[in-house]
Amino acid sequence: MINFRLIRHLWLFLAVAEEQNFGRAAKRLGMSQPPLSEQIQVLEQALKVKLFERSRRGAKLTPVGAAILPAVRKFAEQLERLELAVEEAVAGQSGVLTIGAISTAMFDVLPGLIEHLKTDYPHLTVSVREIDSVEAIPALESSDIDLAFARLDGDLGLSIKSLPLLEDRLVVAMAADHPLASRSRISLSSLANEPLVMFARKVSPVYFDNLIATCKASGFSPRVLHEVRSVASQIAFVSYGQGIALVPASMKKMAPANVVFRPLSQRLNVVTTAVAWNAERPNPLIDEIIAWFRDRP
Repeated sequence: MINFRLIRHLWLFLAVAEEQNFGRAAKRLGMSQPPLSEQIQVLEQALKVKLFERSRRGAKLTPVGAAILPAVRKFAEQLERLELAVEEAVAGQSGVLTIGAISTAMFDVLPGLIEHLKTDYPHLTVSVREIDSVEAIPALESSDIDLAFARLDGDLGLSIKSLPLLEDRLVVAMAADHPLASRSRISLSSLANEPLVMFARKVSPVYFDNLIATCKASGFSPRVLHEVRSVASQIAFVSYGQGIALVPASMKKMAPANVVFRPLSQRLNVVTTAVAWNAERPNPLIDEIIAWFRDRP
């Protein structure tokens, strides 16, 4: 049980110790001198020690008083930080928000969010670290991060909730001189014998599994020649003649001149970025951020 009376007495002790004078300490504390002297005596009686040598010239710490001063000062600093943290938490205007994000989300999603947070929560510290999609759920479950921006879709477990933010249509990226490049549209089944460059499953398991399942639904098991860590790497491998790739259409802007993109005959949309959070850890700030994303056009 917290002894609030002792805490108050320690605050009074610290003021007298720093001022080395009961009168000045009382003025600093906004109280008269007699009650202050009385409260210090109560503290001395409770601790069964003498803390100050009193004289007309002021109040000098005894050896015992000097010995406990550093600990009391540190305790007071911790109390001040605690008081500030409580005030800021109640106001929802400060603290630290830790975000884990895949590289593409850092360009597409985070700039708008961080600008919003700077405006509405000017004292909030936002810490961003780059993660792979596969790291998002464990990091949220262990409270290493508060929010994740990753390629996530479907059932993520009992505690993790998600909201799709960006979707894109899959297209086929291939070398400009590839035989299929002459077609205006490409059926997924025509890729049955093509070597594919795909996201590594260990980087984005949901994304990988969905693509494999889609290929199998079209009657074939894809020949995965290379597994890479990013869409940029997929396109780079294609430009080196190392196969073809299924990539979001928005990635056309990253392609060199020797890589072309062709739409699929069937429309295949994928979640390229979702925001995820741990619903078992209530957090008003997270709720506000999710509401902000839901309200965006």
